[in-house]
Amino acid sequence: MIMFDRRLIKNFGWSLFLMTLAFSFVSLLNLYSASYETGLVSFKKQIVWVGIGIVTLVSVSFLNYRFLKQHALHIYCGAILLLLFVLVFGKEVAGSKSWIDIASLATIQPSELVKIAIILVLARFYDNDYQAAPYGFLDLIKPIILIAIPLVLVMLQPDLGTALTIVLVSGSIVLFMGIKKWSVAFILIAIIGVSFYSWHYSLKPYQKDRISTFINPSSDPLNAGYNAIQSQIAVGSGGVTGKGLRSGSQTQLRFIPAQQTDFAFSVLAEEWGFLGGISLLLLYFMIILWMLDTSSRAKDRFSMLVSFGIAAMFFWHTVVNVGMVIGLLPVTGVPLLIFSYGGSSTLTAMIGIGIVLGIRMRKFSMSADPIDLK
Repeated sequence: MIMFDRRLIKNFGWSLFLMTLAFSFVSLLNLYSASYETGLVSFKKQIVWVGIGIVTLVSVSFLNYRFLKQHALHIYCGAILLLLFVLVFGKEVAGSKSWIDIASLATIQPSELVKIAIILVLARFYDNDYQAAPYGFLDLIKPIILIAIPLVLVMLQPDLGTALTIVLVSGSIVLFMGIKKWSVAFILIAIIGVSFYSWHYSLKPYQKDRISTFINPSSDPLNAGYNAIQSQIAVGSGGVTGKGLRSGSQTQLRFIPAQQTDFAFSVLAEEWGFLGGISLLLLYFMIILWMLDTSSRAKDRFSMLVSFGIAAMFFWHTVVNVGMVIGLLPVTGVPLLIFSYGGSSTLTAMIGIGIVLGIRMRKFSMSADPIDLK
């Protein structure tokens, strides 16, 4: 017998759910324009992924977050196994071995899904090993190991963008819980050391070119700097109100590289202008603020940190992607969650939203009036 409480429906976060639906609609409209000249293949696939994502979101929201806490380590280990599997049997695309084929019907990128696993396992660690004083380096050995294992596996693919977001999201959680100043200095030195090693032994030539041309894109306008230059032209040509749906010259003539994925925001900025871009960012801000509010209202430390971690995931994806599109950050291949084409990133975002909804639904004590589902 499954016990279901009526207050789960009553406390359902309709505002976040409706914002997610609105966001999904805008993303599909943008993808329709971006893929129109190529037969709408990506658009049709993304409709399916968004539908799967919304069903998953609702299903996850009714899953008690205590179940996630209980099985956080199992979820984390499962994610690690997927990363190991993809290194051996994965499909290589654009120089990275990051995808798994599913019966030739779709591809899944485990490195996107692993972000949720890291958030859950870090929240479980801090819930079990909480201390009021700031954490020293020795106190952080366990969470550092938990972060380092998937980070190294992602770097081996190599996937610089996903590795960056893992560092930013997990680092946000660690800093949020407090860390001694000298420990911060030690970690920064370690990051510099890892960066030095990665530059000389891990990053591929095209990834180095992306970082090098960030400082001066015009130094190689036809190769490494091409993406950044064309993206900035598209954003600037949109003006205040944009050129209109399917009327962006950069988009429809396909000058923007990866305009369905990494540079989807360029399409929006060109066709809907500054006002459209700001409106989209405000919608992201509202979603993130809703998640942070849920974190502040959480009933326990685990649910507080999970909500905060998922908010951090949305925040850093938005900052890095938009910064990349407008030329403030190097091109790293970080998607704009839900907005960029991609089943794995969309599914990861929907799972994250579903978890936060589930936490919000249980911010009050559940009544003793269950419904029997037989």
